[in-house]
Amino acid sequence: MMEKKKVTLIVPCYNEEESLPIFYEAAAEVTASLPAYDFQFLLVNDGSKDKTLDVMRMLAARDPRVTYLSFSRNFGKEAAMFAGFVNAKGDYVAVMDADMQDPPSLLPQMLEILEGGEYDSVATRRVSRVGEPPIRSFFARMFYRIINRISDADVVDGARDFRLMRREMVDAIVSMCEVNRFSKGIFGWIGFRTYWLPYENVQRVAGETKWNFFSLFRYSIDGIINFSQAPLAIASYTGIVFTIISFIMVVFVFLRRLIFGDPVAGWASTICIILFIGGVQLLCMGIMGQYLSKAYLEVKHRPHYIVSESNDDETIRIR
Repeated sequence: MMEKKKVTLIVPCYNEEESLPIFYEAAAEVTASLPAYDFQFLLVNDGSKDKTLDVMRMLAARDPRVTYLSFSRNFGKEAAMFAGFVNAKGDYVAVMDADMQDPPSLLPQMLEILEGGEYDSVATRRVSRVGEPPIRSFFARMFYRIINRISDADVVDGARDFRLMRREMVDAIVSMCEVNRFSKGIFGWIGFRTYWLPYENVQRVAGETKWNFFSLFRYSIDGIINFSQAPLAIASYTGIVFTIISFIMVVFVFLRRLIFGDPVAGWASTICIILFIGGVQLLCMGIMGQYLSKAYLEVKHRPHYIVSESNDDETIRIR
């Protein structure tokens, strides 16, 4: 008799005490319809301040397939996903959100595509942004357009973290142990054959989103810096352009003084130009500072996460 393949469902959670039980019931119903596979529910508590950990303990006591990891503090979703990849035991590994915006009902179709052997990963992408604020949708589309033009990362518009991968792809992700992680970029950078599965946007079943406009903006900046040197090039080119312009202006003022004898007028405009150039200089210094801060975090070699509690003795608690 052929041994069943194991599928690990990684579920990062931050303050998801309301949505996690709903997700578990829906996922358990779907997995029950797939008897050809053994499932592992790998729940990662990212320092939640509500009763998410209590819910995980309860689910683990009820279902032996449930493994939970609880961080010592909030390390962020990227760290939670990385901890899941490190501790996943499945032949296939999926990443899913607990808020039901990643529908468990898609899992049978994703497994069927992966079993076909043509692809190493089945990734989901939203074909609509119904229910999302228009300004947020606009900036999201602009971010995908920009990062694909200035980096080697292949990030599809509307891409979700929800994807099902073969073990080989997961091992490749774990081998990239950088602290400054941007998983959407990592998925695209490592390559592998990916099938994009479109689906309609789904609203959260409970709770509130942890991603406001500012946090998403900061996350997008991190993604651009992590996978592109274009901002540094822009800063360099800007410096070159303004150096040339200033040299031309110096020559112009000098010749005007020799030929026409006019004193240089326009104190107000001069101050405006000085302030503008000073602002550009500070912007360029800020760009370089962002790259320097990323390098600083990398060279310290701090762990991505610290697990304070788990129901699995084999858990890799620090990585």
